[in-house]
Amino acid sequence: MKTLIAAYSGVLRGARRAEAARSESSDGGRALSREGSGRWGAGSSILAALQDLFSVTWLNRSKVEKQLQVISVLQWVLSFLVLGVACSVILMYTFCTDCWLLAVLYFTWLAFDWNTPKKGGRRSQWVRNWAVWRYFRDYFPIQLVKTHNLLTTRNYIFGYHPHGIMGLGAFCNFSTEATEVSKKFPGIRPYLATLAGNFRMPVLREYLMSGGICPVNRDTIDYLLSKNGSGNAIIIVVGGAAESLSSMPGKNAVTLRNRKGFVKLALRHGADLVPTYSFGENEVYKQVIFEEGSWGRWVQKKFQKYIGFAPCIFHGRGLFSPDTWGLVPYSKPITTVVGEPITIPKLEHPTQQDIDLYHAMYMEALVKLFDKHKTKFGLPESEVLEVN
Repeated sequence: MKTLIAAYSGVLRGARRAEAARSESSDGGRALSREGSGRWGAGSSILAALQDLFSVTWLNRSKVEKQLQVISVLQWVLSFLVLGVACSVILMYTFCTDCWLLAVLYFTWLAFDWNTPKKGGRRSQWVRNWAVWRYFRDYFPIQLVKTHNLLTTRNYIFGYHPHGIMGLGAFCNFSTEATEVSKKFPGIRPYLATLAGNFRMPVLREYLMSGGICPVNRDTIDYLLSKNGSGNAIIIVVGGAAESLSSMPGKNAVTLRNRKGFVKLALRHGADLVPTYSFGENEVYKQVIFEEGSWGRWVQKKFQKYIGFAPCIFHGRGLFSPDTWGLVPYSKPITTVVGEPITIPKLEHPTQQDIDLYHAMYMEALVKLFDKHKTKFGLPESEVLEVN
């Protein structure tokens, strides 16, 4: 507004100078020349003012969008870390207040709805299409790359690598429509599998199910691959908690060599295996890595064994500045490449030899996928995928 006022003042000054030139000069040609000069100066002032205004507006809009991106990522991180515990505490407190009936009604509903996550949950296209996920995507940015078509007459198990600290690429690509997974793989319903314990947390379970997230247990996977028709794609972060403990920038390593359960499930249901690698997943957080045999690693492994997850000591950037520490991940590109499906036969009772054969095929396909695309996403030709 101040810029426009200044421009308008310039117009008035230019007009007054032109009027003075007409009244004082006896030479008509010189008067017209001065008048034209005044009008030209006024027009320049308006143009300069509008340019300044649009420049300032664009910069402000850019800053606002960046802050919205940061907030969208932070809300998901906080939901991932504390939403379940916070809602549990609030509901227990509600029992001691005049609103106790609300808590009773919710827990009654919870008991009635307890097995819904095992049957694929309640996917909500409205939630999956929230604008907040597009800000989430653009913060890093996150990209989904398709290399082959998937038949809607088949079911699939995607092996997602690496886990990273929180699996940000897995969530954005397969639990939201921010990267248009449904358009890139039409007719395919993705289900991101995560710890079953998350679905025992009130409210958090509803939030997760709305995005198409399901428990990573045998009952759920059996149901989706045998009683839910075809066109289902279950995304399993194969490395799990063990892989998250080695997540660090600059490292491309997967925990896979002794992880064969997902291959056995694929054989029992005849679901094709799809190797998937997410370049940049390990770059968004920095972590304190405890050496094998240290007390810190001992504590992490005990948590992993008895609770199902390993507590990581990590940090990203601050909410208001990238130069401070905080829970917001660093804005590093994450590119998830979905590879070629491996056709798997249906064997109700696969032998260990069958499992080992297709597991070896899967490992080979994952390494080939990594080698084929690594240079496109900033890695040197000499970079080797470490398979543990």
